[in-house]
Amino acid sequence: MYDNNSKGISYTAGFFMLIAFAVAGIFIAALISIPIWTGMTGIAITKMNESMNDPANSNAVKVIQSVTFILGFLLPAILTAYMLNRKPMDLLGFSKKINWKQIGLVCAITAAAMFASTFFSYVNESLPISESLKLRFDKMENDYNQQVEAIIGLNSIGEYILALFIMAFLPALCEETLFRGGLQNFLTRSTKMPWLSVLIVSVLFSLAHFSFYGFLSRLFLGVILGLLYQYSGRLWLNIFAHFINNAVAVSAIYLLKTQGKSIKEAIGEHDATWWGVIFLPVVIGLFILFKKITEKPKEATGEMARNDELRNTPFY
Repeated sequence: MYDNNSKGISYTAGFFMLIAFAVAGIFIAALISIPIWTGMTGIAITKMNESMNDPANSNAVKVIQSVTFILGFLLPAILTAYMLNRKPMDLLGFSKKINWKQIGLVCAITAAAMFASTFFSYVNESLPISESLKLRFDKMENDYNQQVEAIIGLNSIGEYILALFIMAFLPALCEETLFRGGLQNFLTRSTKMPWLSVLIVSVLFSLAHFSFYGFLSRLFLGVILGLLYQYSGRLWLNIFAHFINNAVAVSAIYLLKTQGKSIKEAIGEHDATWWGVIFLPVVIGLFILFKKITEKPKEATGEMARNDELRNTPFY
């Protein structure tokens, strides 16, 4: 779907450009993280990996994570949109208006989807894998939990609020801009196959979290977020839904810690049950209602729109 503000680069090219910019952004963030780490901790870069799990270095880890999200996720999507369109924020979906009915339904969909995701966690944990793979996946989960424990803190209400920003809002903003506003958006416009685009980007979204045990549940939530964007075109609704999901997790850990549990124990507590399947019809019903009350904004296509036959070329 091209509009009068398109600059002449195809969305197929934009999709791959965005992937390249994201890889480059992550690489640049890694380079920038070196002086940040040494300057804030005084620890040599050669000992960075083993020292990142030390809570004493949590401030440096928070800054590095924030820089990575911004340079590797947010800015590449904005840059690519700028190269494709004269109104990049409109293209990504930032400028579309939202209303309270949509916000309410997004809350309901997100809550139902979180319950339904426990079924996919159950399926994921039931998959047969070799002992060697299990040991590898367990180590990945343990390393991730240790890093979260080092970052999140949660020793006071102030640290809880900061964690909501670092662990909930910032990932929601940056990941939704990259995956839904950028990759899914460009791929849908290129292929004219929204469901395929939602599925492909949801797989990429889940893979990017490097978690075997959470793969299917994140894939499912990725599809939910993808459909929210496909039906509304409003990126702030996606960011809000993603934030709710993250904030609930952070808040649950905080509450469990106030009850005397360690962060490691709190992170390890998660639901995986086949009972979650009963929420799938609820999710579907809520999406039917959401689609009914949410009209996707139309884009102006007039005399300036280019020939459809040239849309699969890098320039049209």
